[in-house]
Amino acid sequence: MQSRNFRLQKVGDINWLKKNYKFKRTSFSIDELIILDASRESKLSEQFLNDVENLAMDCFIPISVGGGVDSLEKCKNLFSKGADKIVLNTVLESDIDFVKEASSYYGAQSLVGSIDVKRNDEEYLIFNRNGSSQIKFCLKDYLSHLEKIGIGEIYLNSIDQDGTGFGYDKNLIKAVENNKLPLIIAGGAGNYSHLMSALKNEKIYAAATANLFNFMGKGLAEARQKLLEENINISKWGSYD
Repeated sequence: MQSRNFRLQKVGDINWLKKNYKFKRTSFSIDELIILDASRESKLSEQFLNDVENLAMDCFIPISVGGGVDSLEKCKNLFSKGADKIVLNTVLESDIDFVKEASSYYGAQSLVGSIDVKRNDEEYLIFNRNGSSQIKFCLKDYLSHLEKIGIGEIYLNSIDQDGTGFGYDKNLIKAVENNKLPLIIAGGAGNYSHLMSALKNEKIYAAATANLFNFMGKGLAEARQKLLEENINISKWGSYD
């Protein structure tokens, strides 16, 4: 799916993906792959789990998977299909006991807390349930909340910038400067300069992109090469032929 401001448009299925991307090659352009089940109703279907397993077979990099995870059994299923980390969103607010249980069982390093935010004047509102339901936490308090319940990493996505290709929300980055957990910034990357501006910020652990992955041809490989030329601290994987 291609997402813009959380409005989804289908671009293909697993066969389309395998045809257009060679993951053994793509893996040399990225450090981690994030797969999210964006289904509005039934999530983590047998088909989705099989697709995750299919993709994992061609990836040597870590894979984080999420979407509707609300039990240890679902975590187990995802790990068995090749996931290295589990991405949690709605349950971070609705089922704190499960999150603590999962963190205790698998370790905080295995859990990524996904936060979807939208600008409202000078503040950021937090939404879950595919961006349809606002929660009452302010962003600062929510980050502290996630740390306390056992989340090891944050995936922070701007609904306003999502899919625009206009760049990350710089004010959002400033708003989370005191966050203690490793932070992945998402929403808006359209070229290597956007990735570079984010990665130059010592508060940013990683920069995520979907546009460069989906629609920019050799955009990922070219972006990584330019980042290396700018001495950005990322891994040098070599190349794949």
